[in-house]
Amino acid sequence: MTDRRKRSLLKLAMLAAATSAIVACGKKDEPAPTAAAPAPSPAAETSAPAPAKSEPLKVGFVYVGPVGDGGWTFAHDTARQAVQKEFGDKIVTSIVENVPEGADTERVVRDLVSQGNKLIFTTSFGFMEPTLKVAADHPDVKFEHATGYKTAPNMRTYDSRTYEGAYMAGVIAGAMTKSNTLGVVGSVPIPEVIRNINSFTLGAQLTNPNIKTRVVWVNDWHNPPKETEAATSLINGGADVLFQNTDSPAVLKTAESMGKRAFGWDSDMTAYGPKAHLGSAIINWTPYYTKAVGEVLDGKWATGQSWWGVKEGAMDLVSLAADVPAEAKAKLDEVKAGLKAGTYHIWKGPLNDNAGKQVLAADQVGDDKFLGGITFYVKGVEGQVPGGDKK
Repeated sequence: MTDRRKRSLLKLAMLAAATSAIVACGKKDEPAPTAAAPAPSPAAETSAPAPAKSEPLKVGFVYVGPVGDGGWTFAHDTARQAVQKEFGDKIVTSIVENVPEGADTERVVRDLVSQGNKLIFTTSFGFMEPTLKVAADHPDVKFEHATGYKTAPNMRTYDSRTYEGAYMAGVIAGAMTKSNTLGVVGSVPIPEVIRNINSFTLGAQLTNPNIKTRVVWVNDWHNPPKETEAATSLINGGADVLFQNTDSPAVLKTAESMGKRAFGWDSDMTAYGPKAHLGSAIINWTPYYTKAVGEVLDGKWATGQSWWGVKEGAMDLVSLAADVPAEAKAKLDEVKAGLKAGTYHIWKGPLNDNAGKQVLAADQVGDDKFLGGITFYVKGVEGQVPGGDKK
């Protein structure tokens, strides 16, 4: 091959290379081919976030005696347990028992507030002033006080018409006594207790107008040794049927041991003295506690005063002895039905105190204000109300 031929072939090769380069440059801005992108996956289904579970309502109870007293505090705690079961995990309840009335009450109530309790029940008359004081400092907390009479925007009172239970027990006592002498172990001489002693006496007079009632005061709510001593004194003084306004079953136990008869108080005490037991005047706090807790949960709680009895299912006389005469049972049923219907009035005139002074005129019915201020004994009760001679 001649040199000229070689140069011609070299030029052709160079020209082909240049052409390829030009073609490549013309495609420079086009994207390089890539593998096909996978099809997008269907969007995952999403659900609305679950609402945050609300914190349970913390509810505190302050008791003057032990839960095992068999009477007053036992009745409150039985109701607390029923309410806890009713509302389940919507509430958490706690208790403090054996709290003395006074400065210790305030300390205990403040401690319950610090623990986050938003509803607090204080269950004894002497707890009223300390509860009122703490309530003033914590307007975001609801307070409920049993048996008191003072309220505040965030504190209300509640009580049971225990005098109805006392009256019904009296109906049976009057029919069962052989000595015509009844004995009452009194706790603290406040209107509530004096009213119960009088009502017991009035009930007994319904079935036996010849009875008389003797009272021994122990000046305490729960003091079994003093209650035993008082009951023994009454029996030795001629009483053969005993009644009480104290919190333990000591009075019933004493009657059992000395061959006399007695009643349970606040709770069914049959088991503590089955031979002596004539019946138990019980308090059922469950309806009220259910109402109060429900109102707080629903945001409908409001201050005020409640006083419930047989009509509302809060009071009853239960577990009557087998030897109670049919006539007495019939009279009791009549009274109970009238109280439930609101047609029977225990405190109705004419009525005199034991000094002969008229306290209710003929056909006059004592209203709640009258009942709340009773500081005298009715005819049939012996002696004077402690401090009555100083008035």
